[in-house]
Amino acid sequence: MEALNSFLVQVVDVVWGLPLVVFLLLSGIFLCLRSMALPFRGFFHAWALVLGFHKKEENAPGQISHFAALCNALAATVGFGNISGVAVAITTGGPGAVFWMWVSALIGMNTKFFECTLAVMYRGKNYLGEVEGGPMYVIKNALPKQFHFLAVIFAVCAMLGTLSLFNVNQLAQFNEAQFSLSPYVTAVFCTLFVAVVLFGGLKGIAQTTSALVPTMCLLYVGLALVILAMNMDKILPTFGLIFQAAFNPQSVWGGVLGATFASVMRTGVQRAAFSNEAGMGTAPMAHANAKTSEAVREGLVASIGPFLDTIVVCTMTALVILISCDSAEILSNKGIDLTRLAFSKNLGVIGSTLLGVVAFLFSLSTMLGMANYNKKCWDFLFRGKLKTKAFILFYSATVFMGAVSSVDIVLNLLDIGFALMCIPNLIVTVALSGKVMKELKIYYAKSF
Repeated sequence: MEALNSFLVQVVDVVWGLPLVVFLLLSGIFLCLRSMALPFRGFFHAWALVLGFHKKEENAPGQISHFAALCNALAATVGFGNISGVAVAITTGGPGAVFWMWVSALIGMNTKFFECTLAVMYRGKNYLGEVEGGPMYVIKNALPKQFHFLAVIFAVCAMLGTLSLFNVNQLAQFNEAQFSLSPYVTAVFCTLFVAVVLFGGLKGIAQTTSALVPTMCLLYVGLALVILAMNMDKILPTFGLIFQAAFNPQSVWGGVLGATFASVMRTGVQRAAFSNEAGMGTAPMAHANAKTSEAVREGLVASIGPFLDTIVVCTMTALVILISCDSAEILSNKGIDLTRLAFSKNLGVIGSTLLGVVAFLFSLSTMLGMANYNKKCWDFLFRGKLKTKAFILFYSATVFMGAVSSVDIVLNLLDIGFALMCIPNLIVTVALSGKVMKELKIYYAKSF
């Protein structure tokens, strides 16, 4: 296992090198400038769409509502990336990594607008004749045939990147530390739960996540707000620490084990990508199922995701950790153990227990959201040659494996998948951004 993990670390260092980080940021900045920061200008319009204040499109193609599509996307993004992914970022890159998570998320709002608008514009159909979308369909329907190999590359890499290994792994780790439950107990329960829900299909996933996501977000945000209210005097100094460490990491915690400006930026962008998935090509697969004939509408709805995920939820986690734990505690704890320590130091056993409830809901919702993505890639690659039962067996088995594997191996595998997914997705998104701008002009001419 040590040899395998050492190999994976080397691969992660290559694929998540500075070139990819710069590519992610520059492509996002380009899209932001091209749209003149549309997701910020259209922020309230996007919320009006989510809350149903605009006319519904009863006969439009698609299977689920704007709200359900957003919940399905958030189910895959609002999860352990917010609870323990932030902890990993702070442990690895120090407080400054949080700043680069913010930057990546704000830029990512524009990226999600473009990639999700394209996903609706170039929707296709799976082997059952159902409406589907995502980067593989955009590539297939919008680009010449010689570029269709990019669709296969994306789908194969996404089969790895959208496995729910990290979430079930961290849930098992938490249950073992908090409740002395064997990881195998967590593995068996989660495997059975996922299998049962998956047999219900897309609508079953959408119904379950639409119920879980608002509940778990409100509970987690509520707990974090209580802790922040208890430590009001430390909030502003903590923001100051984040900004200081973002540009001068050597001045904080003895250099955070030798962290440099480049490594802190890389860690922040990497963990933000893992948390909100902007540019990774996953959210377009969920939003393409929305019942709408207006692609721009769904793009605007999708742009809310990184704001909720990273700017709101991840920031609260970061503040709670940095306010509650000293540098020695932060550098000596991994993942969810650090977040659990922060909650228990403020709220005692009640805090860590309620965090366990939230972690349980986050983990289950993410497993289902990721399963939805994974199934779409499965169907695109195999086109019905391997049936749904085979997929459920495959995905459920990976859930079991994730629960009983090393967290380092799990994170490295997913980081590799995410890096290789975003390359074809971002290339296509930037290349076709002009098509989105034409669609945007038509939409605004009709709507305002």
